[in-house]
Amino acid sequence: MTTIRDAFFDVLRHHGLTTIFGNPGSTEISLLAGLPDDLRFVLGLHEGSVVGMATGWAIGGGRPALAVLHTTAGLGNAVGAIATARANRVPLVVVVGQQDRRHLALEPFLAGRLHGLAGEYPVRADHPVRPQDVPGATARAVHEATTFRGPALVVVPMDDWDAPFDGVEPLAAPRRLLRPSRVADADLAPLVELLAGARSPALVAGAGSAWDALVPLAERLGCPVFQEPFGARAGFPQDHSQYAGVLPADRPGLREALAGHDVVLAVGAPVFRQYPYTPGPLVAAGTVVALVTDDPAEAHRSPADLAYLASPADVCDRLTALLPVREEGHGHEDGSAQSGGEAQVAQAPAGGGPLRTVQVLRELAARLPRDAALIEEAPSARSDLHRLVPARTPLGFLSAAMGGLGFALPAAVGLRMALPGRPVIAVVGDGSALYGLHALWSAAHYRVGALFVVLSNGRYAIMDRLAEQRDHGKAPWPPFTEVNMGALARSLGCPARHVGTYGELTAALDEIMPTLTSRDEPLLLDVSVTVDP
Repeated sequence: MTTIRDAFFDVLRHHGLTTIFGNPGSTEISLLAGLPDDLRFVLGLHEGSVVGMATGWAIGGGRPALAVLHTTAGLGNAVGAIATARANRVPLVVVVGQQDRRHLALEPFLAGRLHGLAGEYPVRADHPVRPQDVPGATARAVHEATTFRGPALVVVPMDDWDAPFDGVEPLAAPRRLLRPSRVADADLAPLVELLAGARSPALVAGAGSAWDALVPLAERLGCPVFQEPFGARAGFPQDHSQYAGVLPADRPGLREALAGHDVVLAVGAPVFRQYPYTPGPLVAAGTVVALVTDDPAEAHRSPADLAYLASPADVCDRLTALLPVREEGHGHEDGSAQSGGEAQVAQAPAGGGPLRTVQVLRELAARLPRDAALIEEAPSARSDLHRLVPARTPLGFLSAAMGGLGFALPAAVGLRMALPGRPVIAVVGDGSALYGLHALWSAAHYRVGALFVVLSNGRYAIMDRLAEQRDHGKAPWPPFTEVNMGALARSLGCPARHVGTYGELTAALDEIMPTLTSRDEPLLLDVSVTVDP
């Protein structure tokens, strides 16, 4: 006779969930105390960082990661990060502790009202009826998180872990689940006909696209490839000659960017993600929109003329094989949004003036290893980063598709832990960094060699701009120039270095960038930048 805890650990081992990200609470002590040696616990100092690190780990490993949270407080603190994981389509198994099942009816201290606390962001939230259902619920959570690409929750009362498990009770989940992805050529015939007859097709790459399969398809079509706006990651090499830039996130801009294209195929991207509302159609009359995605919700809500709920990689592979080679002169009108980017960037500040964000990004791009994984969370600098720092390999650009802050620092830590041989850099505004600062302690303690480049201007610059655009409105919030990012990092055990001049910037990058693959110590570069007009 074993315990539920023993059976739970066996489920973790079977599915490769042997790294546990967590912040311990009393309702999880019976689970975590005396953890077996083959299971690793990674401490985060805040639950947002716990889930953020698990998210980075899952992105790097390409499979679910495990987070353990402490009842109401832990789950409540982590909801924003859970929402980001859902928007970024990252599989997570999240175990949430609960008070002792035997007196929950009396609502004792730390009893969590956990039903619905995370809203609709989990792909599944399971409250096992019996202790004996916990191992099966955990195994099912792995499958749900993988299939629906998001966080799956399992709520476990603290006394369940010591309950007996006889091993005879069947787990309510398959031991092995296969997901064949092949698409029949006959089913692809309408899309093949549409693309083969297009006068000027265009592709839109999203976070769910298949990088390696999309490139040959784009080259077979000879058409421009746009990146979806506000996406979780780059879906196509941004140094490719057919890359046409990031699509505008408003309808007039979108219609202009796609003007002249009679067929637009979105691959792993919604049709089409917007930010400010403006009336009117998404595309001009006469433009046919098709979609390929493995996200059911994305397929169901997208206003496309033709949609496939299927593996983007498999569909792209078959399309490349089935489409005829396009005739000379039957290609696209190059609408590249990347031309002239470098020429627009000023050189070193005259007379040693203050640094501008574009200068920091240009110097970073000049030294960035080709295989670097770059995580962005600098809203006021995002458009410049897209223009100056192209993603050249998968994971070359990652961001929080939800739009909330606090993703980049912990995600960079988790990503580097999962990919210790890959350079990992987070480019973050100082306002954004404050939301995920706790992760720096974990980076230092576990010797995670990520680089954090913090663009410090002492304010929420993007919010100031939005306020000014609103009838010249004045922002009611003050700047926070008293904040010292380097001092905060050092207080958490993370080495930090201040950069205030162009010479200090180039010297620091020349010294640090060659070490990114091999370093086993994190570093925060606190770069003082002026506010661009």
